[in-house]
Amino acid sequence: MKGKNKPTSVDIAHLAGVSQPTVSRALRNSPLVSLATRQRVQQIARDLNYKVDVNARNLRSQRTNTLALLLFEDSGEREAFINPFFLSMLGSITRASAQQGYDLLISFQQLSDDWNAEYEDANKADGIIFLGYGDYTSYIKRISKLDHEGAHFVTWGPVIEDQPGLFVGSDNELGGFLAADHLIRLEHTRIAFLGDESNDYPEFRDRYAGYCRAHAKHGLEVDPRLRVNAFFSEECGYRAAHTLITSGVEFSAIACASDLIAIGAIKALREHGLKVPRDKAIVGFDDIPTAEHLAPSLTTIQQDTFAAGQALVDSVIRSINGETGESKLLPTRLIIRDSSGAKISL
Repeated sequence: MKGKNKPTSVDIAHLAGVSQPTVSRALRNSPLVSLATRQRVQQIARDLNYKVDVNARNLRSQRTNTLALLLFEDSGEREAFINPFFLSMLGSITRASAQQGYDLLISFQQLSDDWNAEYEDANKADGIIFLGYGDYTSYIKRISKLDHEGAHFVTWGPVIEDQPGLFVGSDNELGGFLAADHLIRLEHTRIAFLGDESNDYPEFRDRYAGYCRAHAKHGLEVDPRLRVNAFFSEECGYRAAHTLITSGVEFSAIACASDLIAIGAIKALREHGLKVPRDKAIVGFDDIPTAEHLAPSLTTIQQDTFAAGQALVDSVIRSINGETGESKLLPTRLIIRDSSGAKISL
């Protein structure tokens, strides 16, 4: 370095033998850059005492001090629907944004939309937070494109090794384990699981993996007939539970991949003359705001929405500032209420 000029990302690129966009991605810890290159670039940045030049970075677009929070709208739905779990996150995301001096722009979007062009490139927002973006195999392609373009964004979803972009998500495998383990400890050995297990929905897949791990821990075999596909809605839970009940397969409890599925399942059980928890125990997943006010109140797995909102905002702002970021996995915990048939301290 000559004179007293501050080092730039171009200097780092020259020393590392890579392009300037690669330096930018490496400093954001993007998996699109190999681990060896990331480490080399980050070490050079530390050696040079490199600091992000905010003015230079903003030559392309001026800061808006606004974050865009985009929720997925299924084009097949006649009316927009937001999972109550995501509604419960809005308060913490809004609060965390305000604490760091950012306004929050909330909008429905579809997978067909050009997210970055609509918000960051159009100077409507400095960064984007994605919530509830449908099946993973569809939206991860768009996420990969955004990451390659150097967009500033973070996604609420599964944390998977070597995935593009930054993700914040819950430990779904642990949650699935806690739900099934709780029911097994209540002496249920025939536990159904309502939820998908495909790679399209890795959160549900991991919850089912935890369910299977709990069975293995207690020396129980998993009966594949006890798993019925269900997605996110009450209607899906209702149909899945109806299918399970009419199949004639014996079961005494149900672990559901979401609270909405559990609510639909309880409705189906009642229509078949079965009471919860007297006849069938049930556990949900998410701890949506209405879970404790149901009759019976719903035993469920709690995802920490306060920590999630804070982590999402922190991650996207770090990306905006050109700082190194990494995906974050948050713990889950069991909330015991009436629907599982036992309010005990585990």
